Amino acid sequence: MSPRLPRDVSWPELAKLLETFGYAVTRQKGSHLRLTTQNGGEHHITLPNHEALRTGTLNSILKDVAEHVGLTRDALVEQLFA
Repeated sequence: MSPRLPRDVSWPELAKLLETFGYAVTRQKGSHLRLTTQNGGEHHITLPNHEALRTGTLNSILKDVAEHVGLTRDALVEQLFA
């Protein structure tokens, strides 16, 4: 069974957790932030500037990051939120 996604994860919390994989905020435009990493090649993700990310949005972001770093989404969730 896959691990459940945590609820009420804010963008600052997620950005901080993703620092583990070299992601850093590179720009903000309106209500969205762009995080970029150079680890394993350049990769960008966009986070909405909301207090709590919706679970579908969080899931999509985590799938994208997991694919880039070579992990399954479940392994990434366990590593970030364990």
